[in-house]
Amino acid sequence: MAFDRLIHAVDRWARQTGRTDVFAQIGESDAPPEYIRYAKFLTISEFRQRIAEADLVIAHAGTGSILDALAIGKPILIMPRQAKRMETRNDHQIATAHQFKDFPGVSIAMDENALSDFLFDTSRIQVNYPRLPKASGDIIDCIRSFIHGQSKT
Repeated sequence: MAFDRLIHAVDRWARQTGRTDVFAQIGESDAPPEYIRYAKFLTISEFRQRIAEADLVIAHAGTGSILDALAIGKPILIMPRQAKRMETRNDHQIATAHQFKDFPGVSIAMDENALSDFLFDTSRIQVNYPRLPKASGDIIDCIRSFIHGQSKT
């Protein structure tokens, strides 16, 4: 589902600040940004490469996005999608944002005005965070085998 509020808030900030180094994966947006570079979709490896190159990750409040950023050691600013705005089916992202509210490295903007405030005053963004540990290769192989129905015993 489109998340145009987030895209447009970042696009407005880029226009106002003259930033030309911003990149976004926008998905099925109804109105693409004018001032930031973007792609509708990225492969997983492209997505992780973009995160690795970023100073800050700005994303919806999806646990995958949050954990990917923290695993690579990047601070993340999240804004949850809202069901009442038809950005998601339910408000699980609001619950996710509340769960991460005190987590080091995660900053939360509940709406586009708060997002803009964070972007114009980046000193408010949490940058002291632990890098998440990686799972062992054996655990990853076991999970992968389970998902593909190839039980390893």
